[in-house]
Amino acid sequence: MYAPLFYLVLHFSLFLVAPISSSSIITSLSKGSSLSTSLDTFISSPNGDYVAGFHSVGENAYSFAIWFNDLVNGHDKKYTVVWMANRDDPVNGRHSLISLRKSGDLVLTDAGQRPVWSTGTQSNASVELKLQDNGNLVLAAESATTVIWQSFDTPTDTLLPGQPLTKNSKLVSLRSSTNYSSGFYKLQFADNNVLQLLYEGLEMSGVYWPPSWQTSVAAGRSTYNNTKIAVLDRLGQFKSTDRFSFRTADHGDGGIQRRLTLDIDGNIRVYSFNKQKTNWEVSWQLNWQPCMIHGLCGLNTLCTYSHDSGRKCSCLNRHKMKNVTDWSYGCEPDFKLSCPNRNSVDLVQLRHVEFFGYDFMYRKNRTLEQCKQECIDNCDCKGFQFNFEAGDGVYSCYLKTLLFNGYQSPSWGDSVYIKLPKDSDEERPNGKLQCESTHEVVLDRIYKRKQQHGWLKSFIGFTAALGAFEIICLVSYLITTLKRSNTTFGQVYIPVVNRFKRFTYAELKKATSNFRDEIGQGSGGVVYKGKLPDNRIVAIKCLKLEANQGEAEFLAESPNCSQRNNMDDDEEIQDTTMLVTWVREKMNRVEQSASQIQQVVDVALDCNYNLEKMEVVIRVALQCAEEDKDARPTMSQVVDMLQA
Repeated sequence: MYAPLFYLVLHFSLFLVAPISSSSIITSLSKGSSLSTSLDTFISSPNGDYVAGFHSVGENAYSFAIWFNDLVNGHDKKYTVVWMANRDDPVNGRHSLISLRKSGDLVLTDAGQRPVWSTGTQSNASVELKLQDNGNLVLAAESATTVIWQSFDTPTDTLLPGQPLTKNSKLVSLRSSTNYSSGFYKLQFADNNVLQLLYEGLEMSGVYWPPSWQTSVAAGRSTYNNTKIAVLDRLGQFKSTDRFSFRTADHGDGGIQRRLTLDIDGNIRVYSFNKQKTNWEVSWQLNWQPCMIHGLCGLNTLCTYSHDSGRKCSCLNRHKMKNVTDWSYGCEPDFKLSCPNRNSVDLVQLRHVEFFGYDFMYRKNRTLEQCKQECIDNCDCKGFQFNFEAGDGVYSCYLKTLLFNGYQSPSWGDSVYIKLPKDSDEERPNGKLQCESTHEVVLDRIYKRKQQHGWLKSFIGFTAALGAFEIICLVSYLITTLKRSNTTFGQVYIPVVNRFKRFTYAELKKATSNFRDEIGQGSGGVVYKGKLPDNRIVAIKCLKLEANQGEAEFLAESPNCSQRNNMDDDEEIQDTTMLVTWVREKMNRVEQSASQIQQVVDVALDCNYNLEKMEVVIRVALQCAEEDKDARPTMSQVVDMLQA
């Protein structure tokens, strides 16, 4: 009875995880039509180079996006995304829709019918959504002569060939390689008509390209054209109305797929697709000194770079990371400085180090001791740059209110002095780690999975556990059913005991050192600590004869703890029911704690489980092992309890 039910559950779970449909491709979306996250349906460009649809950005989180078709691009399994509609507000993986309404508005709604994103367009004419061969998603009349909306007008972090960057648009980097939301770096036209790179971090912001010490003229830029347009053409040449331009290394080949991307490290790169290697290669980049980009490692950090190990971040001495998974939060001191108190602080030298910006005081032609004294006397001073002014032949100090944009390079000849407690004698930064975090980000959702039939996924996840429950239920069923249909112990004992390890009374007596170590008592009897021959520690319960637990046959063969007058050494007892009883008493204690649950769980799990979920699993298992078959839950009840 139980075994067929178990196999039915197993086969049903395998059916659930099997694919139910294959991906389908459409060429357009017409009025009144929609795409769903629940179905693998995508819009393809006529040449097949680009695909638009729902792209996974996290657990059960999706964005409507455009990406290069991986079938065209060989084995590029990373699905190179070039545009996203809702990068900062992902939708549910089930029952979310992108719909072209009859009003002419393209609307993205979450599973709860919440509007997440829309084009805000209106049209009485017949319009449709199409993906062009250049990767531009357009909402246009069926004749394609009138475009009422296009993705090229709202880029995310990437420009495709022919896609203009204008005064009304900008590129914004991703937050990280695993987090598609908006990051800290922006490429845009400034008010003076010059194309610039801007860092807007958690605590501060600033322009880092063109360099602030360079005038526009010195940088070869023009401020006189307010058209504000920059574009990468299909041959690999980039031109901007502020006279900034460049050519890629493979310039001239119009058959190469290219993209210009503002990367997560704040650098602009052009990538070209290598059809032979089936991967993307950098054909141009703006900055070849990564540590010169602002904000890479956060406050109170140093950035270092080598060709062998790449870019790394490290906290300053006596500082620790604020967020161990994200360097952009920077580091914080593990000390507090009283001020003014000249006797408790010192200035420690960091060689070949520079911190850009955040100078609140400049002192020219100063000695090192003079600079130190000025910083110690000023409570706002966190440190100072001590530089040699080659033109004047003197040293100067730049007192800093923040230690930000720091980098260390052997080519930099000057030093920085940072204010630390006097007991600090370390001079070099500590705790070097990779700059970019590799931790996946779990996006918070505003809905509950159960409302979107998430029980199917949960049910599959617990299939293995259900198998264990079925075995317990099967054993319990056989014990109870056969006991009630037979009057002698021998008739019940034979089909059951062959499935379990049996111990003689003498073995149990030896394991417990003559029932010496009492570890607990319950209504059914006393529990003793025991040690098996293989050194496993076990709990052995000696049942009371007067205890009415519905185990008449078992008690008839079990020793009474006070009358051990009369048992032969070769009498055997069964430990299965005792184990269930012991677990049930553990779980029913009023003062139940985490340690009690851990005593019940197999030590082989090494605490790698969720405590609350494990408690649910144990309680469901105990219900499945109830003596009274009517007290056992049905399979649907088991599923409900596991999902609760």
